[in-house]
Amino acid sequence: MFDAKQFIEEQVERIRQEVGAEKAMVAASGGVDSSVTTVLGFKALKDKLTVVFLDNGLMREGEPEAVVKVFKDMGIKTKLYDVKKNFFQAMNNLTDPEEKRKAFRQAFYKSLARIARQLGVRILLQGTIAADISETVRGVKSQHNVLEQIGINPLQEFGYRIIEPIKELYKPEVRQVAKELKLPDSIVNRKPFPGPALSVRVIGEIKPEKVEMVRKATKIVEEESNNFPSFQIFAVLLNDRATGLTDKGERAYGNIIVIRAVDSRDAMTAEATKMPWDRLLKMEKRIISEIPGVSRVLYDLTSKPPATIEFE
Repeated sequence: MFDAKQFIEEQVERIRQEVGAEKAMVAASGGVDSSVTTVLGFKALKDKLTVVFLDNGLMREGEPEAVVKVFKDMGIKTKLYDVKKNFFQAMNNLTDPEEKRKAFRQAFYKSLARIARQLGVRILLQGTIAADISETVRGVKSQHNVLEQIGINPLQEFGYRIIEPIKELYKPEVRQVAKELKLPDSIVNRKPFPGPALSVRVIGEIKPEKVEMVRKATKIVEEESNNFPSFQIFAVLLNDRATGLTDKGERAYGNIIVIRAVDSRDAMTAEATKMPWDRLLKMEKRIISEIPGVSRVLYDLTSKPPATIEFE
C-alpha cells in the first residue's frame, strides 16, 4: 500500500541530496502535480528554491493571481512572470495538435531558461507524473513536461537539469501526497488541467480572442458543475462554425462550444459523465447568452478509448 508520509520523507531527502549546495527553481501552475512538487522542494531547500509562475495568457480567469496567493498564504513566495507574447508567437499559424503541443513545450522551457539565467539557477524541479510519461512515450500525445524520456537532454538544450520527484506516481497517489502535505482542498481536489492549458481547448489556430472565448466558457462550466463528482469537466472551442439565428431571427454563422465531462481514476481510461440534464441546460443557456458569437453548445459522450480526454 502506498505510504504518502514515507514518500514525502524520501523525496525531500532525495531533492536535498541532488541539489546539494546549488539553487533550484520550480514552475508552479496551481495544479496538484506542480503544487506537490513545489512544497516538496520548499521543504527540502527553503530559500534555495525559487518558485515562479509563468503567465502565458492561456490560463483560466484570475488563475495567476490566485495561485500566487495560495502559496503566499503557505509562506512560499512566488514570482509572477508575464510571458504571454512568447507563447502566442510560438504557436502562431499552427493548427496541428501535435505541432501546437511541441511549440508550447519549447516556449515553456525557453521562458524558464531565460529566467534561470537571470537567477543563476541550473536545476529545475518538475511535477511530471507517470501518466504524462506513458502517453508521451506511447505517442498518444506529447505532454509538455516530458523531455529526457523522449531523448531531449534539458541541460544541453536549455541549460539546466531536471529533477522529477513524483514521476512514478499517478494522480490518486499525488492527491494523497498533497493531502499529507496539508495543501488546501482547492488544490488537493482540483480537477486535472492540461499543461499546455487552454491552448489544447482551442481547436485550430491559437488566437487571443479564441482563448478568451473558451476561457469564459470554462468559467461557466466550472461554476455550474461546482461540487459535482467528475474526474474532469471543461469546455472546448471547435474550429468549425454552425448556422444560428440572431435576436432578430436572421441567419448567422456562429462558434461551437463542446462541454466535456469524464469519470476516471487515473486518466488512462475514462467514461463520459452522466451529467444531470438541468445542469447541462443551464450551462448551455449561460454560454449562449454570455459569450457573443456562439450559436451551438454540444455535449461529448465519447469514452477513452477511442477518444482521449482532451480534444488535442
